[in-house]
Amino acid sequence: MPKLEEEINQKKFKNEHQKLAVNILYTHGWLFSKYLKLLKKHSLTLSQYNVLRILRGQHPKASTISLLKERMLDKTPDASRLVDRLIEKKLVKRNTCSADRRRVDVSISQQGLRALSKLDFIDDEFKVVFKNLKQKEAKGINSLLDKLRG
Repeated sequence: MPKLEEEINQKKFKNEHQKLAVNILYTHGWLFSKYLKLLKKHSLTLSQYNVLRILRGQHPKASTISLLKERMLDKTPDASRLVDRLIEKKLVKRNTCSADRRRVDVSISQQGLRALSKLDFIDDEFKVVFKNLKQKEAKGINSLLDKLRG
């Protein structure tokens, strides 16, 4: 198992907290690239995939853009444009709310549900990525990351 120092060819860090920050950022990039590789074959970005998963979780209820922004992993300010791209791909639908014409409801389309079902293998794929961690270790890391964020 290569250590961070070997991966980025850096022998020393100011302290363990600096090393932790670099390690988290490096690991994010490593994990992000694995997701991108899987999603690229399906012409989706990680943000688009995230929105589709949120909408599938809300299905059959619609969602608002603000709810999507709240629940997204990366708090992107251009969620509306992200939804527009998914509409172009016919993976989501947008409707004006009948109760409040200023509100826009977004829901996943049948085509979007089918596309996501084809991507469900990604969850299994990450069992392989995390094969070096026992369930108890993963739970501990999750707990520590939650603690880090306060």
